Amino acid sequence: MPPRPRRPRPSAPALTAEVVEEPLGSYAERAYLDYAMAVVLDRALPHLADGLKPVQRRIVYAMHELGLHGGAKPKKSARTVGDVIGKYHPHGDQAAYEAMVLMAQPFSFRYPLVDGQGNFGSLDDPGSFAAMRYTEARLAPFAEILLAELDQGTVDWTENFDGTLREPRLFPARLPHVLLNGASGIAVGMATDIPPHNLGEIADALVLLLERPRAGLEEVLARVRGPDYPTDAPLLIEPEELRRLYAEGAGTLRQRAAWHAEDHALVLDALPYQTSLSTVLEGLARAVEARRLPWIEDVRDESDREHPVRLVLALRGRADPAAVFAEARAIVPGLERTLRANFNMIGLDGRPAVKPLLGLLHEWLEFRRATVRRRLEWRAARIAERLEILEAYRRALARLEEVIAILRREDDPRPSLAAFLDLTPRQVDALLEIRLRQLARLEERRLGEERTALAAERDGIETLLAAPRRIDRLLREEILADRARHADARRTPLLDAREERAQAPARPPPAASEPVTVVLSEMGWIRVGKGHGLEPRSLSFRTGDRLLAAARGRSRDRLVLLDDGGRVYNLPVEALPSARGDGEPVTRRLELPPGARTVGLALLPDGGEALLVTADGYGFVAGADELTVRLRAGRRVLGARAAARMLLGLEPQHVQLAFLTADGRLLVLAREEVPRRARGRGVKLVVPAKGSEFLRAAPLAAGERLGLIDGEDQLVLDPAALGRYRGRRGTRGRPLPALWSARASTLRLAVLTD
Repeated sequence: MPPRPRRPRPSAPALTAEVVEEPLGSYAERAYLDYAMAVVLDRALPHLADGLKPVQRRIVYAMHELGLHGGAKPKKSARTVGDVIGKYHPHGDQAAYEAMVLMAQPFSFRYPLVDGQGNFGSLDDPGSFAAMRYTEARLAPFAEILLAELDQGTVDWTENFDGTLREPRLFPARLPHVLLNGASGIAVGMATDIPPHNLGEIADALVLLLERPRAGLEEVLARVRGPDYPTDAPLLIEPEELRRLYAEGAGTLRQRAAWHAEDHALVLDALPYQTSLSTVLEGLARAVEARRLPWIEDVRDESDREHPVRLVLALRGRADPAAVFAEARAIVPGLERTLRANFNMIGLDGRPAVKPLLGLLHEWLEFRRATVRRRLEWRAARIAERLEILEAYRRALARLEEVIAILRREDDPRPSLAAFLDLTPRQVDALLEIRLRQLARLEERRLGEERTALAAERDGIETLLAAPRRIDRLLREEILADRARHADARRTPLLDAREERAQAPARPPPAASEPVTVVLSEMGWIRVGKGHGLEPRSLSFRTGDRLLAAARGRSRDRLVLLDDGGRVYNLPVEALPSARGDGEPVTRRLELPPGARTVGLALLPDGGEALLVTADGYGFVAGADELTVRLRAGRRVLGARAAARMLLGLEPQHVQLAFLTADGRLLVLAREEVPRRARGRGVKLVVPAKGSEFLRAAPLAAGERLGLIDGEDQLVLDPAALGRYRGRRGTRGRPLPALWSARASTLRLAVLTD
């Protein structure tokens, strides 16, 4: 069978495209500007009209479409988020949910738009909210000011991202929501930080401008006292700075924690806006441990559902709570914050701009006038349509028998009814849709009453539309009605910063400094005893444990510990357990690296010094400031190859240092031979024999004797005898007498005074 001839394959139509040449620089500039404007307009900045960003507006609208109004049963948050990203906002579900959570948090929004049920985060950790599948939500009653007039022809509508649905461009807000809840965001090259305000104060300012359009900023500020954050922490207001902020639309604000005195304790009741409770608690603990706040004895977190913020600071002695708080807020982050204010938003012209308060209020009133006018015109059009229908009913009722006859006779009664009663197509449709039984029951009187009422309403609307001042009076009535429905008392107290400075309490007296002895065991257990008469070796230790080191000083001295890795740590002496017990392990308060152990400690006053030495004899002297560490994990100061061996506190009268090595040699150095450094390996101080290491050191003042003690035996070296062991740094020293040299590993050094 011959092969079937192949049909020629039709050629594909030629694709033609216009090639436009453009310099890369101009193309990149244009593309970046397009991107920047998209970020500004569609993501970061709120609109002056309704105060919302696009994602917030779409969340509220999706909940409105789901029927989740104030009295409705809440639905799973996942349902709302699914509608938002599936219908209106094609972005990540987590981003949409986080925006929804923010609108439900009473500590984030001054007037929450969403009523959340379930875990929507806490003041301590706003990001600790539960997953969307666990929480439920509906609109809060306050959302009514955005949605009440949505279906009354008040706003423009646009297609959603795929053209299948329509969504509002803006909400017909009845109050300036952009000021009530504020906004924050970062765009390309610009940012916004609009603080929230009290609804009653803003409503009063709007009423003032409606009654007296030429009122100045001073008159407006007599009603708008300042921002009103969703926290009871007070704002420190400088009147001139506040006026400049509202006149220019940008500035800064200061807010500090609220507190009161209670049973000789300082109790924190409220924190500045968006300040984490855990951050403040951690900062207080660090400051107390570092003895920067020695007047505070203890910090307790007693926060609960009834008291979201309650931090109790127990005070020592007779410390003045006001003075202690003044010191604390200067040291602890979060007790006082500087808040930025930047009234940057998208105006009615569609452009971003920083708005001064007076201009912002006037521009919003312009938007509200236009919204009310559109609402009235829409209502007038609905009235005209209804009057047209009522006229058709009246005519049909007057000649009902003829109308019934036409309906019986005609297959398509529309043309005949239109000609017989002189009706429009809309009137005919309305007449045919009503049941005859219903029409027969209609009374001429009822039709007339409805027609009269609608005509009167229409005339009233026409009168309003013809007189702008009447519209302003209507606006005033509606604003006052919303004020009565939604206003509440101011949350954020306002304090005059000038009076605060004038009444600033004096610095509290320093806490009493007492003599103490700190004892550290080989297993890392630490404790403190009062006075210098305590003999550390007389204390009892846990089974298998024994004394490692002890230091005498004052309770306000800086306690420094050294581990064998060369890291130093600080602990507050006041926080240590009493020497009457076994103490506690340092690892309960410090974070030592795995396998590390403490090898020494020192109590250093301000300006004091300490000697750090490694097992191979390297070391240096460091000051108390260089050995101050705020981290529980410490900081590496002695960076040597061999393990760190010793930390020894020095006093100004110490003029020489004695070093004992494991091979039984003693070296006495002048103090100036040891350099002072902040960190590092140091210099070679003493040279142990090969396979040996440095053991111990002791500081000596002029005329002091050195005792080498082994149990009951003791070798005393007076200044003349010590002279035989003096040498230069980096040498091996001289051997002890043979009997004592052999016992070097068990010897301890003690300074003896006459």
